[in-house]
Amino acid sequence: MSLINQNGSKGRRELKHELTKMDCHLLRNKLKHVMRLDPHADADGKYFIRSVYFDNFDNKVLTQKKEGFFERDKYRIRLYNYNSDIIHLEKKSKRDNLTYKEKCPVTAQEYESIRYGAIDWMKDDARKLIQELYVHMKLYKLTPLTVVDYEREVYIYEHGNVRVTFDSEIKTSFRNNDLLNPDLPMVETDSDIVILEVKFDEYFPDVIRRLLQLDNRRRGTYSKYQVSRMYG
Repeated sequence: MSLINQNGSKGRRELKHELTKMDCHLLRNKLKHVMRLDPHADADGKYFIRSVYFDNFDNKVLTQKKEGFFERDKYRIRLYNYNSDIIHLEKKSKRDNLTYKEKCPVTAQEYESIRYGAIDWMKDDARKLIQELYVHMKLYKLTPLTVVDYEREVYIYEHGNVRVTFDSEIKTSFRNNDLLNPDLPMVETDSDIVILEVKFDEYFPDVIRRLLQLDNRRRGTYSKYQVSRMYG
């Protein structure tokens, strides 16, 4: 049975585990024999991600995440490898056991306008996701709150459209939202934490499932945003 579509976005299954760097090393050495590295990554199979997450004074997004709401939405603006020429607004949604993602491009100038609260232009913008964010900013008083940096290592397996990522070196800006500042002061979170994410469609191949088995490791709904907010 095909997964339900939401606004043209196909839902995917997503599993998360909190690992140590030693766990990551052991898994990496097993996965590399059956999965390939993301071709968009560097020679080490990694790339840098910086995101600013939206939340409000009551920590609506953080609370829904921690309490495991079956229906929740999260907005972030993201860039890769400090390249401010390519920036995207992303919406990640959870509906029961499925995860959906939508995105659209934004410019550096548009982000700065959003950052300083000059958002009237958003309500009539041609990009539906920009309009939607505008409504949520007005209705729930969402603002870009916290910048999160991390390194991502990605492995791909075509059968089942499986994507395994290891996110490490997670850093937080506390409540500084100066996303485009390459010199933004960042504070390291727990240096030994690695977040393992496994994403797939309807089919999760047994060979990958077996390779990912680790005894006594916690499975949960961890997110980089949640980890970063533990520090402020």
